[in-house]
Amino acid sequence: MSDLTSKLKTVWIQLSGHSYPIYIGIDIVPILAEELIRLGWKGKIGIITDTHVARYYLSLCEEQVKKVSPQGYVVHVLPPGEEYKTLQQIEEICTTMLQGGLDRSSGIVALGGGVVGDVAGYFSASYMRGIPFIQVPTTIVSQVDASIGGKTGVNHPLGKNILGAFHQPHSVIIDLNLLATLPERIYREGFSEIIKHGIIADEGLFEYCRDNAELLIQKDLNCLLYPVIRSCEIKADIVMKDEKEQNIRAYLNYGHTFGHAFEAVTQYKTFLHGEAVALGMITAAEVAVQMGFVSEDVPQRHREVLAKYGLPIHWSVLPVDEVMQSMKRDKKAKAGKLRFILPRRIGEVSIDSNVPEDFVRQALEKIKSPSN
Repeated sequence: MSDLTSKLKTVWIQLSGHSYPIYIGIDIVPILAEELIRLGWKGKIGIITDTHVARYYLSLCEEQVKKVSPQGYVVHVLPPGEEYKTLQQIEEICTTMLQGGLDRSSGIVALGGGVVGDVAGYFSASYMRGIPFIQVPTTIVSQVDASIGGKTGVNHPLGKNILGAFHQPHSVIIDLNLLATLPERIYREGFSEIIKHGIIADEGLFEYCRDNAELLIQKDLNCLLYPVIRSCEIKADIVMKDEKEQNIRAYLNYGHTFGHAFEAVTQYKTFLHGEAVALGMITAAEVAVQMGFVSEDVPQRHREVLAKYGLPIHWSVLPVDEVMQSMKRDKKAKAGKLRFILPRRIGEVSIDSNVPEDFVRQALEKIKSPSN
């Protein structure tokens, strides 16, 4: 490894059939060339990105690929946005890559946020029954969550990530410099996933986000390193214990059962993913109050820290019945019953399948009230 080693932190995910590094640092994109050499891909390389990211970072990525890919590379640029996370886009990528000459000795570089990573990962899992891929995430949501752990997929009009596969990346390169050009709203939404990691596993991380909100919002990258690294460590630890989400990996879905429903009933056009998750975490905390697991202090602490990042803490026009129907179609439902991830305190959650529907409705009604 080059002198970049001194600039980065490496978190390893060790699985029974596959292990890979997560590199985290500032100005470390040049490590991509070294990773391609280490992985020894023989065929053409495909780069999948979107129009926003391509404008700023595609040439930087191409520069590294050119150094080490004698067969050349092929680029596919997606339209930006969750509404393009569809099977149609998978088919269009497939056309590009077939025409460009990618074969079973090829690999994919996913350069972008969570949508690009999910789409590129699902394409990689499907193309010629599976080719390897590298994640180069460019948003906080994708850096601390979506790029790690091998969940890939696309949406269906009736539900989020209904079509997907577990397909682990071969490495993840998290360069905080790639956050520099993010619009403020997209930058801020990522903190919902970092805060989530604090709620499910580390109260200290939760409090760090509360106490350092001003510096973090200002994109102080040195301040940001700790919560990104800690989030990756928490997710890696859970994934290594439960790769296929048979048990505790479901903890990572905290706020997501509600959040995915909020996204689906608004056709993915009202909320960014992190915004929907922020509302979903508050809703889950309110369910925990109904269940008697926590006091009202817990959802209130959620609201206080999420509000510091400008994330939504209520939705006055929430369509309760539509959300309930959407959740019942959620892929996390088993035998018709939803599993909810609920807090027992900040830093600990549990899985609960016996939540009365009335409690869920009451929690949703509390989210509708701007007074909360």
